[in-house]
Amino acid sequence: MAAVEDAARLVIKIGSALLVDRDTGDLRSDWLEALADDVARLRARGTDVILVSSGSIALGRGMLGLPRTELTLEQSQAAAAVGQIRLAGAYGVALARHGLIAAQVLVTLEDSTDRRRYLNARATLEQLLKLGAVPIVNENDTVATDEIRYGDNDRLAAQVAATAGADQLILLSDVDGFYSGNPAQDASATRFDVIEAITPEIEAMAGDAGSGLSKGGMKTKLMAARTAMAAGCDMAITEGSARHPIQALEQGAPCTWFRAQGTPQQKRKAWIGGMKPKGRLHVDAGAARAMGRGSSLLPAGVSTVEGRFGRGDPVEIVAPDGVVLGLGLSRYNAADAGAIKGLRSEAIEPVLGYPARAALVHRDDMAF
Repeated sequence: MAAVEDAARLVIKIGSALLVDRDTGDLRSDWLEALADDVARLRARGTDVILVSSGSIALGRGMLGLPRTELTLEQSQAAAAVGQIRLAGAYGVALARHGLIAAQVLVTLEDSTDRRRYLNARATLEQLLKLGAVPIVNENDTVATDEIRYGDNDRLAAQVAATAGADQLILLSDVDGFYSGNPAQDASATRFDVIEAITPEIEAMAGDAGSGLSKGGMKTKLMAARTAMAAGCDMAITEGSARHPIQALEQGAPCTWFRAQGTPQQKRKAWIGGMKPKGRLHVDAGAARAMGRGSSLLPAGVSTVEGRFGRGDPVEIVAPDGVVLGLGLSRYNAADAGAIKGLRSEAIEPVLGYPARAALVHRDDMAF
């Protein structure tokens, strides 16, 4: 069974009902501080942590004096705009107690389907983690409405996990796992410890129930699990209302693990390898040897650029003898790649007019 202790990069999704008191509408500061303790402990042992947090609408509705009944879409978006400031500030304060820096990242589900925005999000998350920050991700509710209507950030958390190459995703919820039926209505319902595949039978067991401040049901959690597993990321559903919920999970709290087949790196390589190339990069012998040792492809090693491709598009990498060495995602479009071929890194900025990315194709974006 998967264990949190094994995670190199962990995404934690926090539901609204955990962060906000459903009776008063106030932030549960003591719970958030305990979660920050967990994050600090994870970081101290070398685990990258990304938080995907709901709660902005729940906080903002109280600050604006909106009713506790169902809000209109426009009211929800207004509440999110107000509550997001409070939410980001609260995370910043809680993490600062441990010397950690919080970074706010607002995205939409559509960002993961747009190649340029996907690459930008991936690069930003990677840089924030390298700099030691803790990204706090939320849906940009003022321009996107899917999370408000359907997902309670479950699907977004899975997309973030896939984008960031996380090997584990934990959904902190108001239930302690996936059951064969709704345990509130069916006394015979049993919890699954591990699910290896999402079958039609598993899908049939999922309900739409969500309550109070949370709109996420088991169907959205299954959708999240499918996305995570396809990206090589294990996912857990566990009840998160107790203080130090991650520590509790490590110590054996009830949960359901959805097991991925393969690692995020293997899944990403397979995904890249299945793409149709939109261009070709011919490389010199030195670059071919360096790639054989696991190095990225630098502009200096490229002799010829063929095709019409954009940043993030797949391109074949071809050795001097015409052998295709592999397929990779270009970090430059065809025009810029052609302009900087054969140039060392320090010579690129004067040609393009902006600071260069070191690699034309990074080794993490190659499939052989």
